[in-house]
Amino acid sequence: MNGYQGQILHLDLTRREYSAIDTEKYIDWGGGHGLGSAVFWDLCKDKDLANMRGIDPENVVTLMTSPLSGTLVPSASGRVEVQGIGYQQYPVNWFTRSNFGGRFGGQLKYAGWDGIVVEGKADTPTWVEITDGEVAFRDAGDLWGKDTQDTQKAIWDVQSEELLGLHGWTELGGRDTGRSSQRSAIVTIGPAGENLSAFGCLIHDAGNASGQCGFGAVFGSKNLKAISVLGTGSISIADPGALLQARLAAKELYAQQPDAPLSEAGVLGVGFGAPPKPSLFCPPPPGASGPQSCQGCINGCRARWESAIANESSCQETGCYVVFDVIAHGQPTDASIQATDLVQRYGVNSYETEGCLKYLLSLNMKGLLGAGKAINTSLNMDRLGEVDFIKDFLDMVAYRKDIGEDLAEGTVRASIKWGRYEEDSADGSLGFPYWGMVEHGYDSRAEIEWGYGSIVGDRDINEHCFNWLMWESFVSIGMTGAPSFSAEEFAKIATDKMAPYAGDMKMLDYGTPNLYSEHIAKLVAWHRHYSRFWKQSALYCDFRYPDFINFHRGDKIGLSGQMEHEFWNAVTGGDMTWEKGIEIGRRIWNLDNAIWTLQGRHRDMAKFAKYVYLHPAEEWHMGSFYPMPVQDEAGQWQYANVMGRNLDEAGVEEWKTLFYKLEGWDAQTGWPTRATLEALELPEVADKLESVQKLGAA
Repeated sequence: MNGYQGQILHLDLTRREYSAIDTEKYIDWGGGHGLGSAVFWDLCKDKDLANMRGIDPENVVTLMTSPLSGTLVPSASGRVEVQGIGYQQYPVNWFTRSNFGGRFGGQLKYAGWDGIVVEGKADTPTWVEITDGEVAFRDAGDLWGKDTQDTQKAIWDVQSEELLGLHGWTELGGRDTGRSSQRSAIVTIGPAGENLSAFGCLIHDAGNASGQCGFGAVFGSKNLKAISVLGTGSISIADPGALLQARLAAKELYAQQPDAPLSEAGVLGVGFGAPPKPSLFCPPPPGASGPQSCQGCINGCRARWESAIANESSCQETGCYVVFDVIAHGQPTDASIQATDLVQRYGVNSYETEGCLKYLLSLNMKGLLGAGKAINTSLNMDRLGEVDFIKDFLDMVAYRKDIGEDLAEGTVRASIKWGRYEEDSADGSLGFPYWGMVEHGYDSRAEIEWGYGSIVGDRDINEHCFNWLMWESFVSIGMTGAPSFSAEEFAKIATDKMAPYAGDMKMLDYGTPNLYSEHIAKLVAWHRHYSRFWKQSALYCDFRYPDFINFHRGDKIGLSGQMEHEFWNAVTGGDMTWEKGIEIGRRIWNLDNAIWTLQGRHRDMAKFAKYVYLHPAEEWHMGSFYPMPVQDEAGQWQYANVMGRNLDEAGVEEWKTLFYKLEGWDAQTGWPTRATLEALELPEVADKLESVQKLGAA
């Protein structure tokens, strides 16, 4: 059990009791998502999931670490996988996932736990305090209504009075009779989660969010305001020397060297081992800043600012208001960074926020939304782009005020209530292409693995395995007129690592003639299996892995397929291989599909919104140029702009048939078959599906 602590904390909120689940029972699932899916399956005893919503008390929510959490494995130490029935998707609240970074996972491991399972509903607002092996259910009446930052500060104030000793450290006498100078790690909800808004998310520290899928509302429905954890224990490592040597080898062979020019990290400098670089889509706050990262990360993509505004925020949440700021002011102002800070404090999903505001703007421009109009609201769209406007909007969706009462059920459900869904999802003004979730910025008509992976799953995939290579090409072509690596290099280096389909370079041909092929079915299948294990169960960082192409090496061949399992084995003492991890991912993916099947999933539901079929993609948030690798009729590889196309609905249906057959599922229904489930050692899952007449035909 090296790398594992041997127990998962089971919280029964209804009875205010806790117990331990033996991790060893689930060790074959790896960690993270695998643990969460397996535990969810076991605890949903009658498996009557067809009508369960995310806010039902029977919903089981898991927060899981991996054996690598809290260790020295680079950029794999700080993430936590969150699972359960969500509250954002349409038309069904699917069993789904999200995750967040920071230091919560490490503290949970140091406290002696591999994960947390939450069941039931507390009768009053509650927060749970975990201190090593001790667990307390505490009254959160005075925390209810506070924003995410004030909540954490209030908990720290309580703990400083109760726990801190004379010397300013916590003396707990834990497993290792340890001390800690750390504050507890806290995951909490804000007003949006308390009021069961589909916009609600989980926030840890200042800017680590489990954003998608509405888990803030799920916590709120259970009257669970926060979970804090402080640990003073240690993690047993099978071979500490091998782990340290592997980390040093990764640094020497694949990371940016201190005296090397930044150009050796590519134009963007975002590959494995690149220098710390805050990821911002808006102007930073004034004053000094310093890099900040999740525990164990080697690339600080976040920052702490002298002003403390939007601390630890990065990537999309820093850009959720920029387009409206630019419309109002002609250029980004401090309104963008203020909005970033506000969505974190309210505990609001920044993606849903941006997509919803774009939709409201389109309705306003059509003359349909405003004071006294068909969709009556006091929200003054003339002030869109101002700080006061975003405050008013967040108040509405977080507290269910005005049109926020409708929007709190999700933007797509609001459009249905307003009688707008059919028209607006057809013309594209409602840019929510799948499962009631907003386009993640990477258009399904262009970056096909993103769209396909989303419709055959439960949510937008939000996995950048191939996406960041597109970004590098986009920026390098724009800046220098030439890509940092050729399209053929991209296709060959990446597909050589994509077992069990390795060597099929057509898997990365994004040309229109290839969109509905078995090659793309392989791409999506590999991506689902790889991510379910290496990203979501082993919990390697999405931005740093897989390291396909590495600019620090002359051959440009990255560490993926070479070192992920080496780190795993050094920690656990196991015999993991790259290929075995992907096969475990396939097993997890099949269990997830069985759960969706019990919820009512059928292949006929896996469709894009109408605009994806009816209208060509004209531009994304960086313009009309979207370079992806394409192999032409003469067999030559090049980067081609894949904007300007739509998907053919019949072609997508043909692709789905190829995909389901490749997965070993029933091509008519999309349900798993007994042969596939038994080959994956899941006979009891096949038995359950058969008992409710939802087992796929062989």
